Amino acid sequence: MIFEIALVMLAVLSIAAVQSRDLLHAVIVLAAADAVLAFAFLLLSAPDVAITQAAVGSGLTTFIFALAVLKTRREE
Repeated sequence: MIFEIALVMLAVLSIAAVQSRDLLHAVIVLAAADAVLAFAFLLLSAPDVAITQAAVGSGLTTFIFALAVLKTRREE
């Protein structure tokens, strides 16, 4: 039951990231989706993959994307 809830949350967060108009908001929502994906890997008894997903997906990729968005000039 928890795994299905995590998959639904992952789908909702992924759609929200794609539909977002603000790039920084999309990066933050994508980081949350990556954290949920890491939790799903943990539920599937793959702790090594979950740790890697949390470190690279949620951590490093989010930092690089946020840095790239903040370096660009944003026009509303």
